[in-house]
Parts: sequence; structure tokens; C-alpha cells
Amino acid sequence: MKKTHYRTIWLSDIHLGNRDCKAEYLLSFLNSITVDTLYLVGDIVDMWQMTKQFRWPQAHNQVMHKFMQMSQEGTRVVYLPGNHDEPIQSYSGMTFGDIEIERELVHTTAQGKRYLVLHGDQFDGDVTMGKFHAWIGDKGYDLLLFLNREFNRLRAWRKREYWSLAGYIKKHIKGANEAIARYREACCRRADEMGLDGVVCGHIHHPESSFENGIHYINDGDWIENCSALSEDVNGNLSLIHYLDSLESATVTPITTKTSRSEAA
Repeated sequence: MKKTHYRTIWLSDIHLGNRDCKAEYLLSFLNSITVDTLYLVGDIVDMWQMTKQFRWPQAHNQVMHKFMQMSQEGTRVVYLPGNHDEPIQSYSGMTFGDIEIERELVHTTAQGKRYLVLHGDQFDGDVTMGKFHAWIGDKGYDLLLFLNREFNRLRAWRKREYWSLAGYIKKHIKGANEAIARYREACCRRADEMGLDGVVCGHIHHPESSFENGIHYINDGDWIENCSALSEDVNGNLSLIHYLDSLESATVTPITTKTSRSEAA
């Protein structure tokens, strides 16, 4: 099968080591593409979860080997650690083999648009409303993932494809939507202060492309619930890839961009 080539791919929130990681789907996606630059936008390895219970299935090991193989075969791989792989943050500015480690950076597309790239845990103070609310949110998300896991176990038994029940429920919870809005505003405010056209992030497991006061906000999603990624083709066009949907329809969601600041000037 001919592989699809991309100028850039952004992946985040894979959570290798977590029982809810969709490593098999990710490995299938990685084996179907070639890419010039791959950004790993944080929470690639779930070190939090592994301190509670060590779990490292073969598929998770294969994903890590795939990243290293890609870096050795000509793909520029940049790892931007998040909160679940926080110990790696101290190595920012260094390289691990052929993999670069950066806390954040600016990516320039083939169309000249400049995007801040970072995991997004930097804005937790703008999103949470105190330790108690953060604790409630964390426990609530654990419950959502449990329901998601059991729901899809039933779907698999009935020979039906994976569907994100957790994502569906989150969209209908007012508090979750308010937190997402605060996070979006914080990300865009940072990009605006830096004079950039937009921001690419992860962290909240909510793939999205929107504009906030003229700043392009893109969240590339996750591989816990949504199995999503952000892509840039050779002409600089950006698209959100919902991999499970693309298995059925072979389509992605193109992103309409506005005039960049440099073009406006």
C-alpha cells in the first residue's frame, strides 16, 4: 500500500503505559505515512500511571521503536514533554539519540504561518479552579475512561468499531466545556503576546480547530479517546485527522486558515 506523505505531523497524549492507550491504532497510522517532521506534543509516556501500576504491552514498545526508527530514517522527531512525562522536561534543548527535546517552539508552515507548539500544561493555572476542583475533575475523567472502556468492550463483542463515549459525554457537560474555553483562551493569549498566527497543543484530549480573537487555535487531540492527529501537507495546508473515521471514509478534515500576521503586514 502506498504511504501518504506529510510535511509535518503533530501527535500528543498517547499515554504509553496506560491501559486506555490505543497503541495498535497509532502503530497502524504511523506505518501508513511518511513525514518530514514529527512533533510529539507531550504525554507520550504516562509516567504517572506507571508509578501506580507498571504496564508496557508489546504494542506500546513497538510505538516507541517506530519513533526511533523514523528519527533514524530521515524524519526530524521533536519531543515536547507534558505533565505526564514531566521528568523529560529537564532535558529541554538536548537530544536523545536522533530525537530533539524541547519544552516549546515555533513552527513555520510552508505558507509562512507561525504556530506556537507546546503541550499545554503550562496553562493549568488558568483552567483549574483550585485543588479540590482539579481532584474532582481527575476522578471524573477516570470514571469516563472506565465507562468508555466497558462500552467499547461491549461494542467489540458485537463486532462494532470503537466509538468514543467519553468524548461524547464531555461535550455535554457544561463544566467541561467551560474549562476547554478557558484553556483555549489562555493558549491563544500566549500566542498573541508572541506575535504568532496560532498555537498547536494537546493536553485536554479535545481535538479542535477554531479562531480566538484572530489567533488560530488547534488541539491535535489524543490517542486515549479520539485517535486524532494534526497534519500539514507539502503545500502548508493543515488538517485534523480522525484516524478511526479515515479507516472507513479515507477522508480528513481540512482546516481553513486566515491570513497570517506576516501577510497582513
